[in-house]
Amino acid sequence: MDYRYDHILIRYGELSLKGKNRNKFIKALYDNVRKALKNFEGLEYEKQHDRMYIYLHQEDPEQVKDVLSKVFGISSFSLAVKVQPDMEQIKEAVKQCLDLTTPKTFKVAARRSDKTFPLISDTINRQIAGEILRNSSWRVDVHDPDVKIVIEVHRDAAYIMTDRVAGAGGYPVGVGGKAMVCLSGGIDSPVASYLMMKRGVYIECVHFASPPYTSQHARQKVLELAQLISGYQGEILVHVVPFTNLQLSIYEHADESYAITLMRRMMMRIAHGLAEKRHAQVIATGESIGQVASQTLDSMQTINDVTNMPIIRPLVCMDKVEIIDLSRKIGTYETSILPFEDCCTIFEPKNPATKPKIERCQRYEARWDWQSMVEQCIEQTEDIWVRPAKEDMDLF
Repeated sequence: MDYRYDHILIRYGELSLKGKNRNKFIKALYDNVRKALKNFEGLEYEKQHDRMYIYLHQEDPEQVKDVLSKVFGISSFSLAVKVQPDMEQIKEAVKQCLDLTTPKTFKVAARRSDKTFPLISDTINRQIAGEILRNSSWRVDVHDPDVKIVIEVHRDAAYIMTDRVAGAGGYPVGVGGKAMVCLSGGIDSPVASYLMMKRGVYIECVHFASPPYTSQHARQKVLELAQLISGYQGEILVHVVPFTNLQLSIYEHADESYAITLMRRMMMRIAHGLAEKRHAQVIATGESIGQVASQTLDSMQTINDVTNMPIIRPLVCMDKVEIIDLSRKIGTYETSILPFEDCCTIFEPKNPATKPKIERCQRYEARWDWQSMVEQCIEQTEDIWVRPAKEDMDLF
């Protein structure tokens, strides 16, 4: 019998803490896994209370692994061989799963969920270890083995696993509602997007473009960043807002030191309008306390004043080194540092206010009809669907 890997066993992890909502979370994860793997037509799925199983049916396990590693809500998963709950079949499958020609250390960890199985877990461990020792130069090391052989014995089947792949963790995307994320071309906002999705929040992105002051390269850079993170939820809708006229009006009617604050207030108003239009419950940004002038607590308070919609800042207490490390992990850093400036950096004043006052902002805003310009920005927004690149298998 050929005992090549024919299953993947998925462990839920944090979902086990969800109490009465557990079934809702498991169903969301099940749907997201199927969506992620839809191009693998031969797969078959089974969800249980504490596990999910994927029957590979000759599909490439390594390619399936690569996709599963980006699905939030998975604690870990393992390639597995499924056999009948029979010790001789289990022994044979274990030997065929391992390359016994290269000496290594190992440990066997059996779990007998079917208490009618005639052997207890410790006896299974000893018999499997004895079989390996008799047929190889491998040695037992229960503390730090090269290979850990996990055997799960159920009533209808036994599963043999020799690896454990860390999952993306978090919650299944979608169980936490929807957010409108402000996506610039910098390092921070893609990381904020990733963290929102990791907590189960489905995201759409809003990007503010100011042509001709911002280039087509800057726009393309933002879409590439969206594409790099789109694999975590399958696709991302990017709203590209034509911001030039409104941005120029700010500089025309207000002191330069308040330009960034006023610009952020307008952005929040537009993001709020788009969020309502798209039924998102919150706005999210990549801001971190004190990183730039518009990210002091005074500035945040003044910017927040224009909306009653919650503004979530996942990076608010992270320093730049931590943010950069995470951007490298998710693969966005190299694109983020490409030298194409966004509307914030091109129009940045020399001496921006770090303690802006709400009343002063309101006095500046009273000088012109910004309301109609905000409405026009929302009406003229371009919507672009972004999906994983072909080299990432375009699985969604």
